[in-house]
Amino acid sequence: MAEIKDPENTILMELKTGTVTIELLPDIAPGHCARMKELARAGAYDNVVFHRVIEGFMAQTGDVANGNTENNFDIRRAGTGGSDLPNLKAEFSGVPHDRGTVGAARSQNPDSANSQFFINFGDNHFLNRQYTVYGRVIAGMDHIDQIVRGEPPASPDKMISVKVAADA
Repeated sequence: MAEIKDPENTILMELKTGTVTIELLPDIAPGHCARMKELARAGAYDNVVFHRVIEGFMAQTGDVANGNTENNFDIRRAGTGGSDLPNLKAEFSGVPHDRGTVGAARSQNPDSANSQFFINFGDNHFLNRQYTVYGRVIAGMDHIDQIVRGEPPASPDKMISVKVAADA
């Protein structure tokens, strides 16, 4: 169990194997942290699959438009969308993409992050200052390590629920 210092800036992600606790970094990336909390509070991340999971690299999820198994789900479309909210401006920092950090997924445009994010399996420093880091796993990384691999996985794992700890 993680020690939660700031429940308003802590995310509880429920996976089939257990809870992942993510500490958000609002001092580093306030816009991205606010977006994650907004979507979590709306229930938008619930039942969304990990659509791109690369061994030794990262697990990507968060396509709230196309990745929800409760909607007209088609794994081939997962990863192609975001939310109805506007895209976010990049918030690059000196925080390295170490194992367990949460980064904003985006297209080639640095200001195109929306709802998708990834969790690094290892230290991926080649991403430093190119993708926004806005959180880190402080407990439950063993659950992230168990996510089914694939691009996309044949039978993808999903986030059962995502909540802000202050609301849990």
